[in-house]
Amino acid sequence: MTVDLLVLAGGRGERLGGQDKAAIVVAGRTLLDRVLDAAQTLGGRTVVVGHGPVPAGVVRTLEDPPDGGPVAGIAAGLAALDDADPASSDDAAARPAAADWVAVVAVDQPGATPALVALHTALGSLPTDGVDALSHVDGTGHRQWLLALYRRAALDAALAALPEARDVSVRRLVGPLRWHEVPSGADHLGDIDTWGDLERWQRDP
Repeated sequence: MTVDLLVLAGGRGERLGGQDKAAIVVAGRTLLDRVLDAAQTLGGRTVVVGHGPVPAGVVRTLEDPPDGGPVAGIAAGLAALDDADPASSDDAAARPAAADWVAVVAVDQPGATPALVALHTALGSLPTDGVDALSHVDGTGHRQWLLALYRRAALDAALAALPEARDVSVRRLVGPLRWHEVPSGADHLGDIDTWGDLERWQRDP
């Protein structure tokens, strides 16, 4: 099943001294490159919401005004995917069509690709309805809102129900959705918020 990929790469990295998280290198590759590896398996379109450069063929966008938080980034990324709809493009035959599902992932997760692959695999065995989103749950019981697959129609409806997207918590946006927990792949969870986190991932990428 085809899934679009929306990467949130616009965080300020304040606890890392303002470091651009997308450019952080783990095991010889940037975090952005590691996350973008998932695109080949997901098979859909890809958009990165952030300031930094992106590879050829990847759409880049920013929320307007910038620094509005992850929900504003999600809204901007979905809009960019719609703007890239091949139905209005001269090279429509060479570009994937809009997908019914979208993966939303924060760039600061070095193990995001194997985790997303596990979610994508689980998507094939879901019931035809009754589920809006799939994610892992970490060892402390926290659902991974920003490493998840969302039914596009459900995510669009959740955004439309907000008075605005700026400075809104991700929990408020997607918490009420109908969730399906996927156990497989949860061992790849973890992000980089501090220099200590980076050291741990460098030791065991």
